[in-house]
Order: sequence, then C-alpha cells, then structure tokens
Amino acid sequence: MIEPQKEITAQQARSLYKDLLLPRRIEERMLKLLRQNKISKWFSGMGQEAISVGVSSALHEEDYLLPMHRNLGLFTTRGVDLYRLFCQWLGKADGYTGGRDRSFHFGVPEKRIVGMISHLAATMPIADGLALSSNLRDNNFVACSFCGDGATSEGEFHEALNLAAVWELPVIFMIENNGYGLSTPTNEQYACDNLVDRAQGYGLEGMKIDGNDIFTVMDAVTTAKENALEGKPTLIEAKTFRMRGHEEASGTFYVPDEKFEKWAEKDPIDRMARWLKEKQFVSGDNELSTIQDEVDERFLPKLDRALEANEPVFDLQTETNRLFTSFDLPDSSPAEQSSEKRFVDAIQFSLQQAFEEDDDFIMMGQDIAEYGGVFKVTEGFIDQFGKDRIRNTPIIEAGALGCGIGLALEGFKPVVEMQFADFISCGFNQIINNISKAQYRWMPPLNLTIRAPHGAGVGAGPFHSQSPEGWFMQHPGLKIVVPSTVKDAQNLVYSALYDPNPVLIFEHKKLYRSIREVTPDSCTPEKIGRAKTYRQGSDASIITYGMGVHWAQEVADEYAKNGIEIEIIDLRCLAPLDLDTVKQSVAKTNKVLLLQEPSTTLGPMSELSSLITEKCFEHLDAPVLRCSSLDIPVPFSPKLEKHYLADARLKETLQRLLLY
Repeated sequence: MIEPQKEITAQQARSLYKDLLLPRRIEERMLKLLRQNKISKWFSGMGQEAISVGVSSALHEEDYLLPMHRNLGLFTTRGVDLYRLFCQWLGKADGYTGGRDRSFHFGVPEKRIVGMISHLAATMPIADGLALSSNLRDNNFVACSFCGDGATSEGEFHEALNLAAVWELPVIFMIENNGYGLSTPTNEQYACDNLVDRAQGYGLEGMKIDGNDIFTVMDAVTTAKENALEGKPTLIEAKTFRMRGHEEASGTFYVPDEKFEKWAEKDPIDRMARWLKEKQFVSGDNELSTIQDEVDERFLPKLDRALEANEPVFDLQTETNRLFTSFDLPDSSPAEQSSEKRFVDAIQFSLQQAFEEDDDFIMMGQDIAEYGGVFKVTEGFIDQFGKDRIRNTPIIEAGALGCGIGLALEGFKPVVEMQFADFISCGFNQIINNISKAQYRWMPPLNLTIRAPHGAGVGAGPFHSQSPEGWFMQHPGLKIVVPSTVKDAQNLVYSALYDPNPVLIFEHKKLYRSIREVTPDSCTPEKIGRAKTYRQGSDASIITYGMGVHWAQEVADEYAKNGIEIEIIDLRCLAPLDLDTVKQSVAKTNKVLLLQEPSTTLGPMSELSSLITEKCFEHLDAPVLRCSSLDIPVPFSPKLEKHYLADARLKETLQRLLLY
C-alpha cells in the first residue's frame, strides 16, 4: 500500500479498517442467506471494497454518490440504516422501496445517495444535473457517479461525460474496471489501452489508479474533487477485480485461476490489515479478530431483526397513490387584458410567465438559446432569463433528460425540449426506466416537463412527423398532455410546469402557426387529466385529441348542414385518461368514432376502444369504430402524406357509423 498523503492516527486507521471490513462481513452473511433461499439474488463486491469505502471516506456528506451493484461499502460508510438496508435485500416492508424493487435499486435522499437501475450508465447523466445545481446555487458540492467497465460502452456514459466537460460541471466519474462485463473480458469490450484514455477525448481530467489500495483511492478522489470544483470534471479508472461472479448464479468458470491467485494477493482488506500491523496500529491477529467481532456485533442484530420483519402487504390504493404526488394548484388572478395569440404564442406565453414567476425553472434543449429553438418558441428567452436558465445542450436526448432528473432532485423545475418528438426515442430509456418509475420506487417527486413538437401534415417526412404520444401511455408515472386549442396550449403547458410530477407535452407542429384565439394575458392553472366536450351533439360522438379535434370540427360542420349533430370530446390528456367524460358522451349519443393521428395498431385509441367496450357496452348502438392514420411510416410527399393521414378516411368512417 502507498502511504496516505495526510498523516493518519492509529484510531483513524482502525476505523478505516472497520469500514472496509463491514461490507465484506455483511456480504459473507448474505451469501449464506442466498444459499438458504432467503434472498433471491446477490451482486458481490468482494475484492472491490477499497473503491466504495475510499470514495465515501474522501468525500463529504453534502457530496452526492450514485452507486452501482458492487458499492455496498458506500452505503455502510455513509451510515445508512442497516436494518432498512437488510429489509431492502429481503424484500420486506421496511426496506427502502417497501418491496417494490430489488437489491441496490434504491436511493437514500437524506444521505445524498441516488440509486441505480438495471440499465447501465443510466444514472450518469443524473450526476450532471446534480452537479449543475451545485454550480447554479454555489453549493460547492460534487457528484460522484460509479460505473463498471461494461457500462463504458453505453451511450449514456458518453453523453454524461461530454455534457460534464462542455458545462465544466463538478462531477467525478468512477470506473470500477474489474476485468469483466458479466463474462465478457475487457479485451472484447474496448480497444484502447485504458478506459481513462477516453478522458482526453472529452476534455476531462483523467486518472488511472490501483482500486484495491484505499489510500490511493482516497488521495485520487480528494484531488478529483478539487479539480471538479474548479470546473475540471474528472474520470477515474480504478483497476480492481471481483472475486465472485457477476451475480452468484453466473459463477466464475470463465475466469482463469491465475487471475484469482494474482488478485487475492491484492485483497484490499488483507492489505490494510498488513499495513496496520506494520505501523503497529494493531498489536497483532488477536486484535484484528477483536475488531472483526466488533464489526459483526454492529450488524448481526439488525440482520436478525430484518429476517423477522413484516412482508409487504398489497393494497391497490396505496400502490396507485405512489405514482403521483397530489398538490394544490397555484393561485391565479383574473387577467385584466386579453390578446389574440397563435398556438405557438400561447406556449411561449405560458413558459414566459412561469419563468418570470419562479427562478427554479430551467430549460434545456438543442438550439433553444440564441437561436430560439427550431420553432422559435424560446426566441428572446436567453436575453430575458440568461444562459444559466436557457441552456443549449449537445445532441444528447438521454443526457439532457437524465440531467433534468438531477436538477429536479435538487428542487429545480427543469423543462427539456425535444427538438422534434421523433427524437424522443433516443431518450426512451430515461423516460421509461428512470423518470416514470422514479416515485413509485423510491424517489421524491420529479417536477420535470418534457416538450415535444409532434405531428404530420407539414411534409417533413418519416423522421420529423411522427406522433409518438401513445408510446408512453402504458408506462404508469407519466402524465401526457396533447392540447388542441390556443387556450389549452396556454393553460395546460402552464399547469404542467407547476405539476410536481413528470409531464410530457406534445405540441402539434402544424397548429403552431395555423390557429389563433383571443386568450387572457395570464395563465389559468388547472388539474391535468380532464377532457372537454368541445362540441355538443346527439347523433354520434367523435372522441379525439390534438389535431384530430380540428379534423372532427370540419366534418361535424359539414354534417350539421343536414341536421346531424356530432359531439366532439377533446381528451386533451392521454394520461391520466378522463373516462368519465367519455362515458357520459357514449351514454348520450350511443355511437362512437375514435379519431387519432397515429397509425392504427397500438395507437392511443386502441386502449380507449377496449375501455369503452368494457365500461359502456350497454350504451352502444353500433360497434366502436376507429379512424387512424395508416400503418406505414409517414411519407414525405404532400400528396402521399394526405392519404396517409386519418382525416382522409374520416368522413367515410363516420358515414359507416351513422348508417349502422
């Protein structure tokens, strides 16, 4: 072992040895419980303890830690409640997720620990958001994000590193290079000599260290924190080795025996024990045994208690209530003036009002600053609100969304703009696996708004015309807003900004500058998830949203000339879905046409059709009909696109319904 840079007392040295020994002793007991079938799985960090303990020891309690599978020592050194920790692994009610997630898939906000998910590297952009909040508020803390060698091939690893470098964020990225990504050796994962070589390419500080020497780790992290706080984020590659399988069931048959022999000599706990004896900080093996007994006494009673703890009890209302946080709408005063606005103006107006009211709003996206966004929604914002709050990002949808999570965890209200809704697929992992599940699992509410210009009819082709709003309906924990009118664009966007839960807003590109309306010069907040009867009628109901409302209005006007009154229900929100308003309309007209811009198969109206059939069957005088765009990509040519879109078949479909 190297000598620590700072002088260390015998008491401090023994305390550090206890910190190393505690996760090892806990793991040894967990492996016994695994064999007894009392826990379902175990990801071992044996042999890697010096990294977790070293990082936790070198950083301060205000610094954030974003661990992965093999960082038990991080939790124990930070002093988390061991009883709750054991309950977490056992799936008990008193665990950090109450049995809703497994092993290390949890965080401890009061300890500044942000938990992992199974999708590797997905939490790394979150560290960027946490670090950005430190800069914006001059809080002087850093965020340290962990990953393994395998995760360095993931896109979010690269997006996180690049963003940290460009924004000069106080972040430390710690790679635990233990030689294998599950069973794949590093020589089959990357071609560079060392992973830290990538730091130079991103403009980061870089260090390669012996991850099995706790003093080396502590010294490196201390230096890295100093660099990070000076605007020099740092990538550390800690060379280490795991002495067990990726998880116990996978075994270690793919690892040559000589590797185990080589790394056994570098075991961080044995090295520390030898150093203690060399320095005469302990008298010998008897004292080391006494220390081990003290460590066991620290956790065994809590483990025994956890083994007898209550299992979680399923209650539907409790589980459902965890999806969203309830809240009171902000106060609003009647506007003294009104003005004519286009759809795009209303969205800009709502954003501007919210940003003027609350400095915690921050917007991120591609070309949104000086350029004002490709649709000019944020034109002039940078002059009014400054570059700290209106932030151009690199082309990193996942990185920007993950950064938004970190900002939201620190109390900011981030707004992330997807340049086109089509590009939201590049951020799908963050939305589906981090954002939507966050509060149900363990996180506090995330006031995160995602804006996405969607829709066809403007000749933009298959990659700039899609309507992906239905993709997100099956993922609880997200609210989905699709306004159709200028007034709704103004008020629903404003309401989404103040909603403490994640909200996706899909803004139709063709509506931006094609519709106008006189609206009050002040936004009115309202609860998200309420449909509206856009037009009263008695002969049939067209249930739709977004651009579909305007298609429906056009055909309803035509039928009204012949005395046929079509009711139009504007859903306005796809999640939560207002089924009560739908049911009232079905009971009134007894015939239903479901109109959507997305393609037929698995579009939003497929779900609504099923719900109407289940809940309103006795009121139906005809089959529920759908009118959708075709099951083909959105074509570029306006002549082809015209026939692709649902309104090309709307009158024909409505006529079939009325004649049934």
